[in-house]
Amino acid sequence: MSLPVHLVPTLEGAGVGSTVTVEGDEAHHAVAVRRLRVGESVVLTDGAGTSVTAEVTSTGKRVFEASLADVRRVAAPTPAVIVVQALPKGDRGELAVEVLTEVGVARVVPWAASRSVAVWKGERAAKSLAKWRSTAREAAKQARRSWFPEVSDLASTADVVALLESATLGVVLHEEASLPLAALEVPVEGPVVVVVGPEGGLTEEEVAAFTVAGASSVRLGAEVLRTSTAGVAAVAALLSRTSRWG
Repeated sequence: MSLPVHLVPTLEGAGVGSTVTVEGDEAHHAVAVRRLRVGESVVLTDGAGTSVTAEVTSTGKRVFEASLADVRRVAAPTPAVIVVQALPKGDRGELAVEVLTEVGVARVVPWAASRSVAVWKGERAAKSLAKWRSTAREAAKQARRSWFPEVSDLASTADVVALLESATLGVVLHEEASLPLAALEVPVEGPVVVVVGPEGGLTEEEVAAFTVAGASSVRLGAEVLRTSTAGVAAVAALLSRTSRWG
């Protein structure tokens, strides 16, 4: 059985035999919900490449301490993949973030596309973004990632254009494209940016702006995938041709 994973703010200076204190909601979930006990082993990670195996030495109401038995530092995986996800309706946004995190993306960028049904404004925007970030955090722990993905602030189309201009490879998923995704050469280094449109599809203006920025408009296949699953299918297809999945 895999050890439970908990996120901590930092593991800077962590070494075998040192003690790490876990506090707040993370500790509350471990102690009150999971019934963590002294003597049990856990994995702690800072989400920035360092993970440790530790033995719990004490527990409290919203705190526990653990002695480090093993320290592992992992380089950030390359190529880094960034997914621009148009805002979907309902809870499909959290589904997209969850599966993209599990498959290994470095960053998810929520995007207010022209035809997005969902609208993020004011308090709703703050709550929705918090849900996406919480979903990414929990999915990263479940996937046992040493590097947790970033969920950016809501992006405009101009922001996406700028992101594509700086990408090593830019990909726009478009059901009317003639170029298959499999025809693209995947770079060894990133960033690789994948743009996923909304349920209503991309506008001609958006596709034109993205291609001018250097992105390739591609299709996945004959089937039309939902916006919440198209991104993970594309990322998996790309990663299968890299050393990350080699």
